[in-house]
Amino acid sequence: MKPLPLQVYIPLLNPNEPEAMLAALYIQEGQPVSEGDLLCTLETTKSTAELAAEAAGFVVGLRFSQGQTARAGEVLCSLAETPDWAPAPVVSAVSDAATPGSDIPAGLRITRPALILARQNALDLQQLPIGPLVTEKVVRTALKQQTTNPDLSTLAAAFDPTAILVYGGGGHGKMLIDLLRSLGTYRIISVVDDGLEAGKAVLGVPVLGNGSVLPDLYQQGVRLAVNAVGGIGNVTVRIEVFRRLAEAGYAFPAVIHPTAYVEPSAVLSPGVQVLAHAYIGSEAQIGFGSIVNTGSIISHDCILGDFTNVSPGAMLAGEVWTGSGVLIGMGATVNLQVKIGAGARVGNGATVKADVPRKGMVRAGTIWPN
Repeated sequence: MKPLPLQVYIPLLNPNEPEAMLAALYIQEGQPVSEGDLLCTLETTKSTAELAAEAAGFVVGLRFSQGQTARAGEVLCSLAETPDWAPAPVVSAVSDAATPGSDIPAGLRITRPALILARQNALDLQQLPIGPLVTEKVVRTALKQQTTNPDLSTLAAAFDPTAILVYGGGGHGKMLIDLLRSLGTYRIISVVDDGLEAGKAVLGVPVLGNGSVLPDLYQQGVRLAVNAVGGIGNVTVRIEVFRRLAEAGYAFPAVIHPTAYVEPSAVLSPGVQVLAHAYIGSEAQIGFGSIVNTGSIISHDCILGDFTNVSPGAMLAGEVWTGSGVLIGMGATVNLQVKIGAGARVGNGATVKADVPRKGMVRAGTIWPN
């Protein structure tokens, strides 16, 4: 066992990725831990690792929270003999805030070597992206682009292909945050929600405000978004969120939970969300912005219109067709080759044996047609 006090450092998981996200944090300030207890789970785009205590002690000076990113070599916390032990100030290798009289823009996270290189070459720090860690490589790229094509340097330096926002912080938003984290591909920048107060957090992801912050996030290099507004009662609300995001310049990747299965011949449009344990069969076509929820089954050759919402446990037999904005309730069953018109609603536990007209209503627990 190592002697106390002991500093706990963020390890380097991937030589090509100096930063890792705290996907899970199991400790809090002042908490006692035993040797071998898990402190946190770290994720990069390529790997996941758990960090354990190397000695028994009290957690002191915890510097990060769940959902934040930390650079390899930074101090996560210290382990001390008593919870009131005061750690020495940690000198970070990263500048992440402006000070009075400083030329560093507020929120810029830049390594000391990168900052020196930028100043030596008189690079305008306003051109560097806010959010992602700026390294010497990023600065060299910005300097090269400034020389070859000054008009494009800001755009090229700011774009982050892994950054993504979640629009909506309710229950569906939580599921999408967990889904994105399980993929290990994206870096969740923030939650945007028209009803949550800025400064709050959803599963450790900060809420930055309502839709008015979309242009600012775009300028900071965020180009991807997932729409977490389900629109169960009114699909037009979900459609409106897509419109706002599209007008702000965002793209919508299709996201598929690792436990779901999508046949190779199936086609998913942008903005489709496939949740845990769902199945999408051969040559099925899923329209833009549709939700295939937990444990639902979309059989072969089904064609789902844009913004279709298939609720948990629903089952669609082969060659089912839906128009846009259709809601299929939990545990509902739709028979082979049935067509469901745009805007129709199928209640929970219903059985649909024949076509449903546009904006038709199939009551929960009933058999259609009656």
